[in-house]
Formats: sequence, structure tokens, C-alpha cells
Amino acid sequence: MERIGLFIDGANVYAAAKRLGWNFDHRKILEHFAGYGALYNAFYYTAIPLPMDDKQKRFIDALTYMGYTVRTRPLRETADENGDTSRRASLDIELVTDLLSTEGRYDVAVLLTGDGDFERPVEVLRARGKRIVVACIPEMTSYELRNAADEYVDFKDIRASVERPGYRLPSEAQGARERADGGRPFYASVALSDSDDH
Repeated sequence: MERIGLFIDGANVYAAAKRLGWNFDHRKILEHFAGYGALYNAFYYTAIPLPMDDKQKRFIDALTYMGYTVRTRPLRETADENGDTSRRASLDIELVTDLLSTEGRYDVAVLLTGDGDFERPVEVLRARGKRIVVACIPEMTSYELRNAADEYVDFKDIRASVERPGYRLPSEAQGARERADGGRPFYASVALSDSDDH
């Protein structure tokens, strides 16, 4: 039986969910991709605003309880030349580090991301005999990453297996209204959980 390593780019999956208009059940994601063989580990990468509120902490705790190894980095605020501020954090280095440092423990790496930055690590792993599965939506998946992988899975094709029924994400317009009203913007760790889910 093949050993599976699951690597989830939380921000990318959240962005895909907003485009799709439906949300993911992270327990079902584990179960679905564990069906590929014997799940060695599942890593989840997400940025967190500081200070972290209770809802965000509950989400990370729930992921950990499900069996995920959660990697976080704080969101950092930056200003561009026009003075407009944005908050972002990249966990690409953490994901690539885990991909390469744990390669002896899996036969198949499943990456839930469409980010083309992972093309080269994927090529390296394939050269070392690993099978790579990339899962995302076509409109958010770089051609280079899709071409480098052994198999591509469109989230739309596995919706029945991984959807969290009855839970809809706020639209971009609603999020903009909340920010204008002084509310906190949505982040991956907030929008993907609620208190009664786990």
C-alpha cells in the first residue's frame, strides 16, 4: 500500500472555495485522500492575524485534533508606494521544507494548491521516484505546476466527497462591506470553521 503525504496550502484552498461558492470539510479531505493509500501525515499551512481570536484558535485546534500538523505564520502588514496597506504571509518555504524533509516517509505527495512556485520542488520529487498529485481548480492552477504533477484533481470533481454541506462562504462584496463597517476581514482560519463543527 502506498504511503500518502498530504500538504494543504490553506490560503489557496480558501480562495478556491470562495470562487466555487462552497466550503470544504477538512475531516472529509483527510478521509478522501487517505483513500489513496496509507496516510503518513497531513500538513496544513495558514497565516494568522495577531492577536489570534478565539474563533481562529478553535479552528487551528480542530485541525490539530483531526490529525493535521498545522504550520502557521503571522500576517504582516506592508504598505505600497501609494500608502495602501495589505496583510500577507507566505508559507511556501514551510511547505517545501516539509515536502523535502519528509520524502522518505511517503510514496505519493498530494498538494492542495495551484501555486506555480511549487513546480521545481515537484520536479525534484518526481526525479526521486515520488508520485505527485495536485488538487485545485483549473482557473487557479498554474500550467507549470499542473504539467509537473503526475495527476491533477479538480475540486469540482470531488465535491461530493469533500464539501461541507450547508455552509456558505461570505461573498467578496459582503467581506468588503464588513471591512468598510470596521469589522475584521475574513482569513482562512476564520471562515472555514464555526464553533459547533467539532
